[in-house]
Amino acid sequence: MNTNKLVLACIDGSALSSAVCDYAAWITQRIDGSLKLLHTIDHHQEKALKTNLSGNLGVDGSEHLLEEMAAQEQQQSKIRLQQGKAILNQAKERATQAGVADPVSSLQHGSLLESLAEFEQDIRVLVIGARGKEHEDQENEVGAKIDALIRSLHRPILVTYEQFKTPEKIMIAYDGSVAADKAVDMVASSPLYKGLICHLVCVSKSKGSESVLEQAANKLKAAGEVEVITAGLQGKAEDELCAYQAQHDIDMTIMGAFSHTRLHDILLGSFTHKMLLKTKKPLLLLR
Repeated sequence: MNTNKLVLACIDGSALSSAVCDYAAWITQRIDGSLKLLHTIDHHQEKALKTNLSGNLGVDGSEHLLEEMAAQEQQQSKIRLQQGKAILNQAKERATQAGVADPVSSLQHGSLLESLAEFEQDIRVLVIGARGKEHEDQENEVGAKIDALIRSLHRPILVTYEQFKTPEKIMIAYDGSVAADKAVDMVASSPLYKGLICHLVCVSKSKGSESVLEQAANKLKAAGEVEVITAGLQGKAEDELCAYQAQHDIDMTIMGAFSHTRLHDILLGSFTHKMLLKTKKPLLLLR
């Protein structure tokens, strides 16, 4: 984990924004960190639309249309600015009521990815909703930018799906990879997971996962901060993990993200993306 302790919560006013705020507040207090609430206003789409429309008209008509669109855009920008400030104020009040001292709000112009690139070096954990404002009614989908965000940001990312529930049981999706070992090290050393029950789960196509789990389980037990339960399963990884989540009432799953090459993802489909679509519980992804 990064030695900095900034928890960055991406707030857009969608239905999941309250959950994002609550989980970020919980993490901030558990690690004794600082909380920043981020809202972005992206003007790129309006500029692209403006260019496309004006190109279909003559010179006079184009100039007149551009003047009208510029005035409308200016008015819309003021409205979006006011809405952004209101969204951040509500989130800041919610975080304060949850016990966070001095949460900071940040209103940025530009795309979310651009803003995150600016903050990346300071981020300990990023918290974001699985669906933003544009996709909040599509429960079987995730936001269009989630994959790109996870691939571009090399920091732990917590993706939320439902209203906040104080985590008591966590699950590490363990496969013996570098990212999975990183997850084990993180759980063993971080105050975030102290006192929780940790299910260490390995899904394989054949028997024999017990030997893979043993070393990782011993590392967690040696830390003495969490209660450890191991499980070796067989079958399709995303199906087995999500079924285990439901059966054992898991509150949060921790796993590595995009450990294969992009070509592998294109040909076979990304396991990370499948988990993002199938799970209904918070998913902490490690890059």
